[in-house]
Order: sequence, then structure tokens, then C-alpha cells
Amino acid sequence: MMRKPNPYDAHVGARLRACRTLAGFSQERLGHAVSLSFQQIQKYEKGLNRIGASRLQQFSQILNVPPSYFFEDMPGIDQQAQPGGEIAAPGEIDQERSPVSRRQALELVRNFGRISDGVVRDRIFQLIKAAAHSYGEGEEAEAGQAPGIPAPGIND
Repeated sequence: MMRKPNPYDAHVGARLRACRTLAGFSQERLGHAVSLSFQQIQKYEKGLNRIGASRLQQFSQILNVPPSYFFEDMPGIDQQAQPGGEIAAPGEIDQERSPVSRRQALELVRNFGRISDGVVRDRIFQLIKAAAHSYGEGEEAEAGQAPGIPAPGIND
């Protein structure tokens, strides 16, 4: 019988996978850096094997993130409670509400980082930020114009 991963281990593993992918590391390359097989990295990322503190510290140094990164956005027990007392796996609740897949988010961040023009990158960032905060709200959104973003031709 296949065992179900602990939701907290799955969350830490998912954060490891996201960070590894954004850093451009393959499972094989990350495994080599810590003297593990890519299969062990897969088990960590799926939450099947728990990541020890010293190993987590290694990953944080290699991937250039603080160890706390792996625990960010971890849903609390109250948020995860399901009927019958079961705990939902991390991401189950949020993914149902989110129209953006993890792959889309990773691709967006990876491609955003490839934009070399700082002005263009800043404008795209401001556009996305304004759209996220104002979608469906206020007169500007009804008129199709995000607040804080000048209409084309203004201040160009």
C-alpha cells in the first residue's frame, strides 16, 4: 500500500521544487551538489521523505534562499481541516481557488527574469500588480484601465 505524504513534508518539498526550478537546477544537479541521487530529490519534493534540518540548510545555501523560505505560506491545521478530521495536502485548498497553475507561475517568473530592460520589467511588474489589486473593482477597472498605469501614449 502506498503511504500518503505528510502535508507539511509535502509543502516543504513543493517549495524545494519551486526554488530548484526557478534557480535552473535539475534534480540531478541539485542531488549531485549534496551527494544524493535525483531519486532522493524526487522523494523530498513529493514529501515522501522528510528533509532534515542540516539537509535543508544545505539546500538553502545552494539555492540562495533563507531556510525559512521552505516554510513560507504553510497553511495552518485549521485551514487544512477536512470533514472527518483529515488534513488536506498543501496546495489543495489554494489551488482550487487559484486560476494560475504552479507551472504558469514558474514560467512567468523565469521569463520575467529574462527581460533585460529595467524600465520594461518595472512597467510589466506595475501592470500585473495593479491588475491583481483592482480586477473588477472601481470605475477604472470598468473602463478597462488599471489604476496607476497610464493609458498608452501618456507620459511615454
